[in-house]
Amino acid sequence: MNVLITGGAGYIGTELVDKLISDTQVDRIVVYDNLSRANFNLFLGKRKEGHHKIKLIKGDLLDSRGLRNALKDIDTVYHLAARVTTPFANVDAHLYEQINHWGTAELVYAIEDSNVKRLIYASSAGVYGSSDQAVDETYSPDPKSFYATSKLRGEEHVRRLSDKINTYIFRCGNVYGYSRSMRFDAVINRFVFEANFEKRITIHGNGEQTRSFIHVDWIAAALARVLHSTLPGGTYNLVDRTLSVMDIVDELKQLMPDLEFILINQHMKLSQLKIKPNEEVNRQLGITNTGSFRDELLSFISRFSF
Repeated sequence: MNVLITGGAGYIGTELVDKLISDTQVDRIVVYDNLSRANFNLFLGKRKEGHHKIKLIKGDLLDSRGLRNALKDIDTVYHLAARVTTPFANVDAHLYEQINHWGTAELVYAIEDSNVKRLIYASSAGVYGSSDQAVDETYSPDPKSFYATSKLRGEEHVRRLSDKINTYIFRCGNVYGYSRSMRFDAVINRFVFEANFEKRITIHGNGEQTRSFIHVDWIAAALARVLHSTLPGGTYNLVDRTLSVMDIVDELKQLMPDLEFILINQHMKLSQLKIKPNEEVNRQLGITNTGSFRDELLSFISRFSF
């Protein structure tokens, strides 16, 4: 089986590549990435085995010819590439549209002219907008940011293929946790960094805003398992736990009693978004997290150099 991963050098992509390397049924892994984040950690450190499976194609989603060439002899496509800039998801609408919307459209056009049999698209739980109640896949999307709107439009392009090949749309929660290619603009990752090195956390709003999350290890493992699962194609939530900002701070304060936090514009009540985990999907894809959030934070902190 040959696999192509758009955005394969990114946060989730780096972990997914490591999972697929050990899959004996995966013969070749093509990382299709424009390296716009200047993150080269995927390419560092010699692997003991499996490195011969990986090939890098430095390419852009808007390069139609490049995409078609990259898809030759590919069986499964993971579409992870996206413009993701938290918390500035309402800045530069054009850039989100170009990459997340039209970039996905170009990929779908190229897949239509290929022999690809399966497309797995990492969308965002942000397409739901806001909700005080935990929502499932039947809830009508109502995106509130340029980023979320562009991801929803990407979903619409992916669904065009559903009658031709197996298509999976996973609306992922906020991703967190250690990775060689991790992002520090995501809320939990940023808080852990600030807590460890600055002993002070900056919170925007009153801290009561709630989001649903999934650890990067779990999402990478779940995406890898799709290759061998009996899960039918469709649109699914992929989340693990729901936390408020103050829940995160409270756990960190238990680990670091001298930790301080500052509220900026604390009179602001920011929107809520709670996602109901899809228990059947989590079971089929192996998301059976029995560990505590505090243990995850401890493991994360232990990976810092000092």
